[in-house]
Amino acid sequence: MTALTGTLPTVLWETPVLRSRREHLERAADHLWRVIDDRGSIRGHLRVVADPLGIRYRAERLHLPSGGFRLVGEFWDPDDAVAALRH
Repeated sequence: MTALTGTLPTVLWETPVLRSRREHLERAADHLWRVIDDRGSIRGHLRVVADPLGIRYRAERLHLPSGGFRLVGEFWDPDDAVAALRH
């Protein structure tokens, strides 16, 4: 029996397509996008997460004091995740 060593290849996700024209997405990492409104302000981040039932979309905001992300919500539709960042 041989052991596999090394790292798995990185999956480069396609940019989710938004129905709304109020925001657009800008890639921040392989599975993370900045949500930018029509004024150029960053509303938050959209993260793609693999789930046994399909692809999930997490709406997150960067918390500067901790340097980490805070979860706003997790959704099946990217538009729902972006809408959560509007409010």
